[in-house]
Amino acid sequence: MADTSVSYKCPHCGAPIQFKPEAQTVTCDYCGTKFDVSVLEGLYAKKEQLAAEADAARQAKWQTEKAGNEWSDEEAARLKGYTCSSCGAEIVCDDNTMATECCYCGNPTLIPSRFSGMLRPDFIIPFKKTKDEAVAALKRFYKGHWLLPKAFTVNNRIEDVQPMYVPFWLFNAKVTASASFRAEDDSYLETEHERIVETRVYQCDRTGQLTFNRIPVDGSKKINDLYMESIEPFDYSQIVPFNSAYFAGCLADKYDVDAEAAVPRADSRLEKSSFDLLRNTVVNHQRRTLEGGFVHKDEDSVEYAMAPVWILTTRYQDKPYTFMMNGQTGRFVGSLPYDKVKSYWAFLIAMLVTLPVFYLIVHAIMGGKPWPI
Repeated sequence: MADTSVSYKCPHCGAPIQFKPEAQTVTCDYCGTKFDVSVLEGLYAKKEQLAAEADAARQAKWQTEKAGNEWSDEEAARLKGYTCSSCGAEIVCDDNTMATECCYCGNPTLIPSRFSGMLRPDFIIPFKKTKDEAVAALKRFYKGHWLLPKAFTVNNRIEDVQPMYVPFWLFNAKVTASASFRAEDDSYLETEHERIVETRVYQCDRTGQLTFNRIPVDGSKKINDLYMESIEPFDYSQIVPFNSAYFAGCLADKYDVDAEAAVPRADSRLEKSSFDLLRNTVVNHQRRTLEGGFVHKDEDSVEYAMAPVWILTTRYQDKPYTFMMNGQTGRFVGSLPYDKVKSYWAFLIAMLVTLPVFYLIVHAIMGGKPWPI
């Protein structure tokens, strides 16, 4: 995220500068360059303008109030809720689906609750992957992990496989982005006694109009963010208008991060993507540094959608292990236990291989001389 304040630094070397009353000039104590006050005023006027515009752009509000809809009485009557007495998760399903245990912590005590306090989604991404495909993916996931305890794979029993719809806020925007970059190029001059480095500094200003469709921010605190990022992306070209029929036989996570609370993460993604795209237009330079900028939302909207995830739970030595698979694309993620004995032997083998190599390198550096004792 770009700074919204201006710091006065030497345009040549980037070191702090200060006004010298005796000379009535601004001087860089590092490289010795002197600047007339009026020249610096012109150089930094644009930076101050960018900082002010960045502050104003950041104050602009997303239209979060338009995300989601109200449920009809008929739809609400077909839905029921459960609350986990252990982790507090709130799960929604249709009246023909029974939630027997919490898919997040494995707690078997789910308290039935009245369905309420959840907006009707605008869109949904239907499941494409089946339960059998999720189980097969888990078995493939075990392969190649030789530190995995043998008892885990031989005696492992999958305790629960649940199709879960996860809440997402999708942010759309047409923006005007403006940024100032400091570009640098080094050239070198070799002499008999020294190497001189000359750095040329350029100020590169960029402005562009960009369109972003469906920047995703998940609406659940209970789902591991690393897991969700690992199974992304979803193919939003296959998103369809929401219909409660898609909930049949599935669970749905009730969001606990509303659209307004998701705004900071959406803004961060929007700014980073905008500045990265503008940075890519600053070419043929060795280094490019963002000095300031702003992203102004010309048009924006927020949508509420549900994305499909298979959640698989297994247990080893009384500890639950949770795995997730993208219910649309099949991307799989999870954490596995490791065999401490195998880990010890792996470390020992690595040391036996590394120490002789280390000895040979040190021996070569010392010119083949014996090590001092």
